[in-house]
Amino acid sequence: MKLVKQDILKALETISAPGEGQNMVESGAVTNVVTFGDEVIVDITINNPSLQAKKKTEVEIMKVIHDKVYEKAKIKVNIKVEAPAKPKNEIKGNPIPGIQNIVAVASGKGGVGKSTVTANLAATLSKMGFKVGVLDADIYGPSIPIMYDVENERPLSVNVGGKSKMKPIENYGVKILSIGFFTKPDQAVIWRGPMASKALNQMIFDADWGELDFLLLDLPPGTGDIHLSIMQALPITGAVVVSTPQNVALADAKKGVAMFQQETINVPVLGIIENMAYFTPEELPENKYYIFGKEGAKNLSEDLEVPFLGEIPLVQSIREAGDIGRPAALQTATPLEKSFEKITQNVVQEVVRRNDALPPTEAIKITTMAGCSAVKK
Repeated sequence: MKLVKQDILKALETISAPGEGQNMVESGAVTNVVTFGDEVIVDITINNPSLQAKKKTEVEIMKVIHDKVYEKAKIKVNIKVEAPAKPKNEIKGNPIPGIQNIVAVASGKGGVGKSTVTANLAATLSKMGFKVGVLDADIYGPSIPIMYDVENERPLSVNVGGKSKMKPIENYGVKILSIGFFTKPDQAVIWRGPMASKALNQMIFDADWGELDFLLLDLPPGTGDIHLSIMQALPITGAVVVSTPQNVALADAKKGVAMFQQETINVPVLGIIENMAYFTPEELPENKYYIFGKEGAKNLSEDLEVPFLGEIPLVQSIREAGDIGRPAALQTATPLEKSFEKITQNVVQEVVRRNDALPPTEAIKITTMAGCSAVKK
């Protein structure tokens, strides 16, 4: 008897594809059918690599062709296994209820003004009408309390759903938690990694943050243990990297970007901010002196193909504002206010774009030392 391909396909349509909700033909599992007289060859692809699954598939195909087409057909079934791609070393994190976006502000190097940028981003977001919080994750050098004039405050304990939680300190419409609230001004925090991580987890999950549009994380400099602990604990929406235009700072900023882009971490980089881009004296506001180099961070963003979020000048009033505890972004009708507004708008735009284009970030789970290895670029 001469077998017909269409008869074979019609018979195979009666076999359900495991887990697909479709038959083997509709699901695309049957990749080819060839007939030669009373012989038939069926090529099929399955996801289950087990011997039992292969045998079951082969038996089902042979039985249905013998029963529905020709009982003496000579059948050969070629089974190819395409196991689903192994998931990355990541697990879905437990987001903090009520917090929509978590943005990490990082720098590869200390002294580039990362905390100053964080403080002013938060203040500007609050001015724009967003509900904002800042977690000062710089365990060894917490400076956000000083920049918000709350260094002498102490968080209160509140009862939320029968559990005792910390109530963040609030100023200028921004909720703040920092290790600086729990130490004396002259006390050094001499902690090993696990203890620092435990303290951070308490400030993250044992706090009554309420409803927030943005939680900004002021990370410590570098690419170390605290960063991994934070990214293991939280699903980070995206990261902002701060750098000066200087080559020494740019070299470390590049490593900071690479850390977030590493496969086992996989946190979207929202962009790079260039701080101390140029010096402008108060008496000569039109003059620009490129003390640390010109457009270094901008060029780096182009090289790494990440957005350039904007530049902040080296201005005395920014430092003074931070020292007296009132972020410079709160100065109305000034070039600084416009500068921070523009950068903040760019950050919000990148967050919106990221949320439209990508699924929620997962908290990372590093299971081997490979997760901590140097990034090859």
